[in-house]
Amino acid sequence: MQEVYDEEETDSLEETSGSARFPLVRLAVIGGIVILLAALGVTTWGWISNLKPGADSPEVSFAYDMGAHHSQAVEMAVKIRDRTTDPDLRILTIDMTLTQQAQLGQMQGWLAAWGQPFASPEPVMGGQGQMMGMATLQQLQALDTLPVAEAEISFLQLMIRHHQGGVAMAKQVLAQTNRPEVLQLANAIVNSQQSEIKYMKELLQKRGVTV
Repeated sequence: MQEVYDEEETDSLEETSGSARFPLVRLAVIGGIVILLAALGVTTWGWISNLKPGADSPEVSFAYDMGAHHSQAVEMAVKIRDRTTDPDLRILTIDMTLTQQAQLGQMQGWLAAWGQPFASPEPVMGGQGQMMGMATLQQLQALDTLPVAEAEISFLQLMIRHHQGGVAMAKQVLAQTNRPEVLQLANAIVNSQQSEIKYMKELLQKRGVTV
């Protein structure tokens, strides 16, 4: 009897052990599937994010157009930075210069990473720069020759329109891209330049002038 009991007990233990193992096996399989899917997801996302925008893509056009836009803004800001005696305007122009130079470098970095030349082979902004707030050559030269007080007013009026064009360009690319780096910069441009537009209008009001 003892032998029969022992055999039955052994069989029972094996069945119990086997039934306990099945959930562990299932968990291991499920865990492996989850890990595999996660790895595939990361790989797929990495592959998508590493795709380089083509020469005619919204991202490359934005880098060229906004780069040219920023270059002129820096030129204008430096002219007034070196002439003004207004501490508020001097701080503003220094901030514009540093911020937009840094953003310009960032966009040039994109172009290098995307295998695109730094200079656009086509006219930037479709040759319609003035519609995007770009100043004319004569307006730029006047910032050097006008009396300082007049040059300050001209700069503020020109830069308000310049920023309005920049905000419009940034909002346009926000509707056209899903690249994180472009979205981040475009949002930063919208936020900072809208804030500066408001501030520059206040500086004009202090001078008794409207836009």
